[in-house]
Amino acid sequence: MSTRARPRERSRLVQLWRLARTSRPRTFTEKVRYKMLRDHRPLLVTFADKAAVRDYVVARIGDGYLPRAIAVLDDPDELRSIALPDRYVLKPTHGSGAVLVVSPDASESARLPEADSSWVYRHVRPEHASSDRLAAIGRHWMTQLYGQGPNREWAYGHVPRRIIVEELLEDGVGSIPEDFKIFTFHGEPRFIQVDAGRFGGRTQDFYRPDWQHLEMSGGPAWADPPRPRPQRLDEMLEIARRLGAETDFVRVDLYHLQDRVVLGELTSYPAGGDSPFSPESFNAEFGRAWTVPRRYR
Repeated sequence: MSTRARPRERSRLVQLWRLARTSRPRTFTEKVRYKMLRDHRPLLVTFADKAAVRDYVVARIGDGYLPRAIAVLDDPDELRSIALPDRYVLKPTHGSGAVLVVSPDASESARLPEADSSWVYRHVRPEHASSDRLAAIGRHWMTQLYGQGPNREWAYGHVPRRIIVEELLEDGVGSIPEDFKIFTFHGEPRFIQVDAGRFGGRTQDFYRPDWQHLEMSGGPAWADPPRPRPQRLDEMLEIARRLGAETDFVRVDLYHLQDRVVLGELTSYPAGGDSPFSPESFNAEFGRAWTVPRRYR
């Protein structure tokens, strides 16, 4: 008689092994993986859903912090018939890392990716973003089940697959604004990651809420010269407190514009549990700010 486990049995054994491996998390990445395996509350599905999260935000801080939604589409082929402005952002509601930015400020040489390799960031000019190509990309996105890597980002599998078109946020000089990612533990902001230059000259810096720069790296170079304390930092920290009040951890991603702060997304699983830390000691420091519950309710 064969002693090989059936696929379902192997899946169960893998799950039990992962649960045992993460049962006593210490570092930040270990606690993200702990959460990915154990936290199956509907709240995380709401956070992951780029359409549904809008209602959550409105209920807690009002609609003034949301980018304007141009369309939310169940059928990507509707992109052939709706009128789009010359500046907008297109992305799937059920994943992360796939964004098409369309504006006249894009490089003349930039082009849309092929549909089957379109889960990427890309910035193109309107004349290079035909409705037929956009619809093809949208159809490919709708076939993708995001978050099925080795750590399994559970929530994304429960998000309805749709396409959302939003206003393009700019910094006043035609560039994509800096992205402030606020690591919020038990409703309290503890660390801030700032990403800039996504489409060229990328930088990344980490700060404490008092704007003390951390001598750590997640990969990209630091900004040079160092950026000053943001004018709306206190407002961003308060937004993070209010949006993170119902959970043990969420990363609140915000854009700091000249006239307002706008939500990017709420992230429960940064980097799918594989965030890089250099030096590695910061992995433990981020982890100390987070007390994971024995059971999520």
